[in-house]
Amino acid sequence: MLGVTFGIAVAVGNGVAAGILRAPGEVAGYLPYAGLFLGVWLAGGVYAFISSMQLAELGALIPRSGGQYVFARRAIGPFAGFVVGWSDWLSTCGTISAVAIVIGEYLADLDPTFLPYKTRVAVAVTVFFALLQWRGIKWGERAQEITSLLKGIVFALVVAVCFLKGGGASAPAAAAAHTQMPLAVAIVLALQAVIYTYDGWNGPIYFSEEMKDPGREVPRSLFGSVFTMMAIYLLVNLALVYVLPVTTIAGDNFAMGTAAEIFFGGMGKKLVLALMLLSLLSAVNANTLMATRVLFAVSRDSLVSRWAAQVNPGGTPTTSLIAGTVASVAFIATGTFEAVAEMLAYFFVANYTVSFVSLFVLRHREPQTARPYRAWGYPFTTGFVLLGSVAFLIGAVIADLKDTSASRHYSIYALILLIISYPTYRLLRRSGYESEGQ
Repeated sequence: MLGVTFGIAVAVGNGVAAGILRAPGEVAGYLPYAGLFLGVWLAGGVYAFISSMQLAELGALIPRSGGQYVFARRAIGPFAGFVVGWSDWLSTCGTISAVAIVIGEYLADLDPTFLPYKTRVAVAVTVFFALLQWRGIKWGERAQEITSLLKGIVFALVVAVCFLKGGGASAPAAAAAHTQMPLAVAIVLALQAVIYTYDGWNGPIYFSEEMKDPGREVPRSLFGSVFTMMAIYLLVNLALVYVLPVTTIAGDNFAMGTAAEIFFGGMGKKLVLALMLLSLLSAVNANTLMATRVLFAVSRDSLVSRWAAQVNPGGTPTTSLIAGTVASVAFIATGTFEAVAEMLAYFFVANYTVSFVSLFVLRHREPQTARPYRAWGYPFTTGFVLLGSVAFLIGAVIADLKDTSASRHYSIYALILLIISYPTYRLLRRSGYESEGQ
């Protein structure tokens, strides 16, 4: 059985990835002032914490593995569950592919001889972790805890070097920042980037029924995950501001590498790349674990054929693991992972919206059901994050449609996918795959 340590490890492994390398430059571009720059990272963490309270209640109330799918299905119905489950599974497989490709690219940056083999490296990493998890949940658990610990050590080293050697270092010339937009707009855009970077704190809910005491350990894992990520992000950004002017961070997609160059010269960026490459392994393992649980849950409830609900003696849903690995490798081989990630990013936000709505529905419909944990401040905190997620989704769609430089408007593709999902669901239902009741 899994515990709080694993829950935090899977969230850190899933959430703390390549985003923290890119996001500081984007956020500083909108807010090139140290106080506002750091404040928005704190605000994003507070928003994530308030959101985690809502999912903590749902995860303790419905201790079933499978992520937000299980909340949507119980509260709103099988079709809502189907949409949340399939979009979550596909997007998680796409994330596996994207992270694996980044690993291949980082390796090629470190050693150009790997340049022709980036795709093969990505496939090899994906298959390696699938084979590891095939052995059983204990193997996946240990791999996640070890790789997440390694990731924590990596960021601790980067932060320590910045504070020990920074302060009097000579920083490179400043880049241009987006100072012409109204401050309120800049704050909103910066907050969107920060909240997106925090995404991944919900990792523990994918393993609720595999925990020893879900009623206690799901909330503890979620809160521990948010606070761990907040500590990492705030320390990293404090370290960057200590070493570099915020105007230098602005627009730099690899600010950590720029800071490292101050101390280690031309080898600085390569050193950070090597450390990040190792830390990204935990993201592949975490997303492989999560994707497997989503398809397992959807299959177990017969929203698709029950073939994907088979579990081996080690506790691994093997058929779901194979399906997820095949999908991830296909995304890598065809180069479609970016399009999948762009299109399904809208479902990521929509799924949170559905979960917050689910909490309202279940509080109203099942008031007498025992709840091991109750979200603090309900209904006000729930309403706050619900409005936030709706606003985030609307803002993302508007920004996509107004982007005249984009070759494709992925929000339209996401809408088409949603429309297509209904006849697909009805077809599966007619084929006899839908289970009766809850």
